[in-house]
Amino acid sequence: MAKAVAEGGEKKVMVAIDESEYSYYALMWVLDNLKESISKFPLIIFMAQPVTKYNSPYSASLGSVRMYYPVAATPDFVYSAQENHRKVAIAFLEKAKDICSTRGIKAEMVTEVGDPKTAICNAVQKLNINLLVLGDRGLGKIKRALVGSVSNYCVQNAKCPVLVVKKP
Repeated sequence: MAKAVAEGGEKKVMVAIDESEYSYYALMWVLDNLKESISKFPLIIFMAQPVTKYNSPYSASLGSVRMYYPVAATPDFVYSAQENHRKVAIAFLEKAKDICSTRGIKAEMVTEVGDPKTAICNAVQKLNINLLVLGDRGLGKIKRALVGSVSNYCVQNAKCPVLVVKKP
């Protein structure tokens, strides 16, 4: 980022959001605390769309025994599910963009399909992001070990500095 500042180049800051209040807290923190840094260039707001499952188990009752076998989803169902995920992501991104515009900050929306951890890191690399900002969901050690932490993964794997904003 120092190189971009020295050359007067573009400083790209990306805030990754989801439906949680923690990601919106991180967005508000950026708008309150980094306003001078992000006022000249658009703030990138990113949201990952979940991957649509193509197969689901189906159980058939055979008396007291159940038989499970995968049922392939029809292409229309898969397309419909993907379209719904896209619409939900766009709605969340529009809300975040509106919050930015009320604060006088121009924002660009980006969404990709995939696991949030890898989708965020891929977007950072693809868009040449200088600073990634994430909200911390406050998972405990056990839950974080079982479920996995998106912010921890991004801190370890993103190709730029990562700021994790904790909600007090």
